[in-house]
Amino acid sequence: MIDSTSAKVGFIGLGTMGAPMAGHLASAGHSTLVWNRTPGKDSLPLSKGATRAESPEEIAKVCSVICLCLGRTEDVAEIVIQILPHCQPGTIIVDHSTIAPVGARQIAETCKPHQVDFVDAPITGGSMGAQNGTLTIFCGGTSDAFNRIEPILQSYGKRIAHVGESGQGQMMKMANQIAVGAALLGLSESLAFAHKAGLDLATTRELLSTGAAGSWAFDNYGPKILSGDHTPGFSVKNQRKDFGYCQESAATLGLSIPGTDLVDNLLAHLTEAGREEDATTALYEVMIGEVDS
Repeated sequence: MIDSTSAKVGFIGLGTMGAPMAGHLASAGHSTLVWNRTPGKDSLPLSKGATRAESPEEIAKVCSVICLCLGRTEDVAEIVIQILPHCQPGTIIVDHSTIAPVGARQIAETCKPHQVDFVDAPITGGSMGAQNGTLTIFCGGTSDAFNRIEPILQSYGKRIAHVGESGQGQMMKMANQIAVGAALLGLSESLAFAHKAGLDLATTRELLSTGAAGSWAFDNYGPKILSGDHTPGFSVKNQRKDFGYCQESAATLGLSIPGTDLVDNLLAHLTEAGREEDATTALYEVMIGEVDS
């Protein structure tokens, strides 16, 4: 197990999720070194005691655990290839990005000759989960690597689980995103029906949340729909990116996921309308006909 009192932890990727996660690491007393491709996004972790690195290579040279929170499979592969020659044997790279499971497996294989462990550890819980340090983390990799990093991940994770070998963390995240898509559709369709029926939306959300229709989506996305607040959060662009990985993974399993396909097609209307940076709650506007097909 890595000694969390002495290990240097690197964090690369300081977006909506990564910045507060790195901040929690520093607040928990970990020696934290941070870097982001776009300058100026490190103010939160720096305010919590983190130190700015000048490059990913600097992080690789001094950190025994390196966390990534990036975008696509290609982004993760690029950074890993960039830092691997500078990593010390025994380093663990923990990838919190949502990427293709097959990509995670390939990256793990690339790391092995360098005696570096790669753990795919995608997260769920939304931006509030990142801010509050209550994320759920699905980890794929060796049991030894998981046991070594678990105390560090507790800085921002409420539920941390080892779900199998490399790639299985991402497979669990795909299962999560399939369920998230269906819940988003159920919420948006229900409130669209209530709107057209002349029901008060605030009352509808409150009442349905207390019964069998209640869900995380009703509790967290419902208020955003009522207020017309579609600032991310989690963007249409990222949701559709994840759906693409879901669809690819389902195809390898010989499985049909028609619900996910439907939600993806509905979200495509927002992409076509130039609103892919909006939060996924904007799906409600598609359902009530306020977004042109």
